[in-house]
Amino acid sequence: MKVLIAPDSFKESLSARAVAEAIAAGWARVYPDAELRLCPMADGGEGTVDAVLAATGGERQQTEVAGPLGDRVVATWGLLPGQRAVIEMAEASGLHRVEPARRDVLSASSFGTGELIRAALDAGVRRIVLGLGGSATNDGGAGLLCALGVRMLDIDGQELPPGGAALAQLRHIDLTGLDTRLAQVEVLVAADVDNPLCGPRGASAVFGPQKGASPAQVEQLDAALAHYADVMAATLGEDLRDQPGVGAAGGLGFAARAVLKAAFQPGVQLVAELAGLVEALEDADLVITGEGRLDGQSLHGKTPVGVARLARAAGVPVIALAGSLGEGYQRLYAEGIGAAFSLAPGPLSLEQAMAEAGLQLSARAADLARLWQIAGRAPNG
Repeated sequence: MKVLIAPDSFKESLSARAVAEAIAAGWARVYPDAELRLCPMADGGEGTVDAVLAATGGERQQTEVAGPLGDRVVATWGLLPGQRAVIEMAEASGLHRVEPARRDVLSASSFGTGELIRAALDAGVRRIVLGLGGSATNDGGAGLLCALGVRMLDIDGQELPPGGAALAQLRHIDLTGLDTRLAQVEVLVAADVDNPLCGPRGASAVFGPQKGASPAQVEQLDAALAHYADVMAATLGEDLRDQPGVGAAGGLGFAARAVLKAAFQPGVQLVAELAGLVEALEDADLVITGEGRLDGQSLHGKTPVGVARLARAAGVPVIALAGSLGEGYQRLYAEGIGAAFSLAPGPLSLEQAMAEAGLQLSARAADLARLWQIAGRAPNG
């Protein structure tokens, strides 16, 4: 029996690797001779670097960069075989980098993410996978571009201060200093949203409030990003503000698409490619996936659904384990998930559930193995 274990992390509880190991331990109690292939997954957001490194044997790198408000932070990224790198923008510019009392979405900058890209270029990479999600910023990726040599200038020819609000004063984008090494590098953006840059579905309106923006600040930031898009269109000769996904990570997707010429791909597909998931599915008897919560929203680019769709194409059944099952989780059955189960054995506080997640994962995996045994699905009958 060959079981492929391909979960996402359980946010604020267990990494994807730890989840996979807990599931494997439970399954092995019932099937000690089973061949268990662990393939930790992610969807481009938190945990992407860890998942890809675990699957590829890449090297963990640490680089000191600017955090969202300019404080120096140490950010982790991955250097992979074949002159490739994987970067999570949240490592440098994520909301978790700023204490709630200090959050300032008007001035938060993505400069540190650009510094991570520069570090990857220094390492000689030719392909960069950039995971978007969890940002503290709403600067349209202007900070990232500045870290790579672009200048954002006001009417007096002075460089703008950091942050999305300052883009309202933008008059000229000087691309002459853009790092020339980027012309030889393929940039792939891993994102699970399709939002445009501006408007009611744009970066400011949809994600700004999550970063502390008031209604008035949402309007201010949306107008600033619209002006930024006007100047960028005049500079490049094409207007990309309405392209799907450019509103991701506070509009960082816009800078990646417009200036870095990045291609966009659903995060789970990119991670699956890097982790060799499709190849691992070829001779698997079963896939077990999961994440902290499964509900109707999981249809929009989340790991279990992405894994299930690939498994369905390969004709392999899928079982999902989740910390909780929310409204609409039954819709996932149409996407290839054969059955979904919650971990909780009874009433638990959130704190207790998170603390015991590893134990509960192992217990539920053992229960599933017994069910598989009863159903007569094992190759030995």
